[in-house]
Amino acid sequence: MTRTLFPEITVNGKVIDAANIATESQNHYAPKGKPGLAWRKAAQALVIRELLLQEARDRKLEAEPADLGDKRFETAEEALIRGLLDTEVTIDPPSEEAVKAIWNKDPSRFRSPPLWEASHILCAADPADEAACKAALARATVLNKIALENPKGFSKLAAGESDCSSKDNYGALGQLSPGDTVPEFEAALEQLAQGEITVTPVKTRFGYHIIRLDAHDQGRVLPFNIVQPRIAEALEKSAWAKSAQDFTNRLVATADVQGIELQAL
Repeated sequence: MTRTLFPEITVNGKVIDAANIATESQNHYAPKGKPGLAWRKAAQALVIRELLLQEARDRKLEAEPADLGDKRFETAEEALIRGLLDTEVTIDPPSEEAVKAIWNKDPSRFRSPPLWEASHILCAADPADEAACKAALARATVLNKIALENPKGFSKLAAGESDCSSKDNYGALGQLSPGDTVPEFEAALEQLAQGEITVTPVKTRFGYHIIRLDAHDQGRVLPFNIVQPRIAEALEKSAWAKSAQDFTNRLVATADVQGIELQAL
């Protein structure tokens, strides 16, 4: 007798193809050595999808696939599910009082992005070239020591030694916002006080950097009228998600699902 690793799953009598579950499981995280967890997550996702599709078809709903942009369109099944949820899930916009209550809890959470003004000296190296990286690190270490010993000479040192085009501006990179630089560079900026120079070179995919933080603005608390639309949108999305979950859980409660124990969403 042949035994399968996982039981056959049916939704109101319709079999969920095991191959589809295996494909879907690639989209779900599971700790190493526990592939069954990803399989169960995938199976639950496909069961929920099937329940929604069955409900949409029972209601004889029709929906045109939406244009998602960049030459991408919904599938017919995605359109049906969206049409069902659009029909079933309705929410009221949050009141100004509810939005203001969120803001009043901690206005400091709503800030403008931080800004840095920084200068650097780059010792460039291809990360795939081990010898070049070793040489660049040695050179950067020497330059970093010189910069620390004579901070006032940083700009002149950058103009004479940096491999970056910013050398023409004495190493100055201008005003930087989060995401403007590579993560390693930004992490180094976050650790520096104004006027401080990195103690050791910072490695990125471009090579090794000696960085000086010239100025720092941590960002300012934004007034309520600026953040009101953002908070309202977040509350509306949260309410929509909760309503969609409740609707899906009602479908699960009345469905005949075999082969898997569904967890409430």
